Amino acid sequence: MRLLRIHEVTRLTGLSRSSIYKQVRLKNFPDGVKITDRSTAWSSDEVENWISLRLSHRGLVNALELHDCGIREEEKKNEQ
Repeated sequence: MRLLRIHEVTRLTGLSRSSIYKQVRLKNFPDGVKITDRSTAWSSDEVENWISLRLSHRGLVNALELHDCGIREEEKKNEQ
């Protein structure tokens, strides 16, 4: 594990600096660790886990959307 500074976190996640801080405030992103009075860093493990969770949710959402489309198609057939 290593500590990532904000520019590394933005590069890894694709989020802007302000989006990262907003998501931290909303409890949707790992809290940073104060390393000095003016510097914050994030655990590389926590950031990577957050990314992995987003990717796994994407697969779940895609599967649910496909399932819903199948149900809607079946409903259309039944209406005819």
